Amino acid sequence: MISDPVTELRLAGAPTVEHIDFEVLDGFRFPDGGGLPDSYRAFVRHAGWGRAFGLWLVYPPVLPGYADGLHGRGERLTERFRASYREGEAEGFDWMTEPDGHWSLAATLEVFAWSENGDALLWNTASRDANGELAVWESRGGGSLHHLGAGLRQALPLVRARSEHSSGPRPFAVEPLPAVRL
Repeated sequence: MISDPVTELRLAGAPTVEHIDFEVLDGFRFPDGGGLPDSYRAFVRHAGWGRAFGLWLVYPPVLPGYADGLHGRGERLTERFRASYREGEAEGFDWMTEPDGHWSLAATLEVFAWSENGDALLWNTASRDANGELAVWESRGGGSLHHLGAGLRQALPLVRARSEHSSGPRPFAVEPLPAVRL
């Protein structure tokens, strides 16, 4: 049997899902006509809303009236990310795209997770593969672009390893967090 880094994540309690908009999770479409990646939908169904690896907040689509949603918080973080990269390009800060990126990539990246250290996990919405997955990138402190894999299943082990390196191993991969109303 092939292991799945998403469904193997241990949770410290029941996942928080009462505020997740499952219709949007399954029905949202990007401009290319494709939906949210299967690996992300599996993550949200399995882990709900919580803190992954002691650092990461993976934003699910939420029902109206709730905070920390993919299409609220995620969109605002994406706008800030893109503005920062436009400014960095104008200033000639080429280090911002190292080690794996390039300037035109920043315009196609969308934030879907944020760390408590100020790092972002982003999808490249121009890189959908035959399985509907979107490449996952990490921007560390808004000053680098690291390619983590063809989808969340490939990226999770790298995110976990880097998180454990900085904050140590944890008994649970995901700590469920309470749903917060606006």
